[in-house]
Amino acid sequence: MTEETPQSGHDGPYPAPVDVRGFTVRSDWIDYNGHMNVGYYGVAFDQALDVMLEEHLGTGKTYAETAGAGPYILQSHVQFRRELLEGEGFRVEFRLLDHDAKRLVYFARMVSERDDALCATQEALLMNVSQETGRGAPFPAWAQARIARMAAAHGALPPDPAVGAALAIRRA
Repeated sequence: MTEETPQSGHDGPYPAPVDVRGFTVRSDWIDYNGHMNVGYYGVAFDQALDVMLEEHLGTGKTYAETAGAGPYILQSHVQFRRELLEGEGFRVEFRLLDHDAKRLVYFARMVSERDDALCATQEALLMNVSQETGRGAPFPAWAQARIARMAAAHGALPPDPAVGAALAIRRA
């Protein structure tokens, strides 16, 4: 791994939250219940994350192709709030919650473009992984600085009640 200079992204300021737009529920994402299949929510969150990492932090596809390391999701918790239907547009809003030299935790909200309804949330732990060793590795200094700046900008956002939600059966 090398301490390359950034090939994409920018040094801020970063929007709070980062809003990634331009997604539409594809016909092949629809299941037998007539709405977006559970697995495609993960695909959609991942596609939006790729855009956020590439265009803002510079730690996405270009980074992975040139730096000998790339982002891996280690853990993810998705909450489904409202179905998305075929052809429905949606956006994904990201906020960074925590970070260290090689990991970050983010929270994302999938929102319908039709009526601004919250459709799903994802809270995830991401690690920078060396392609040579397959193990976690620190982000380059420029990426760590960008991540810290974005986390600071997002620290002023009001708390979201879905962050840290436990998996449980609600009892009356």
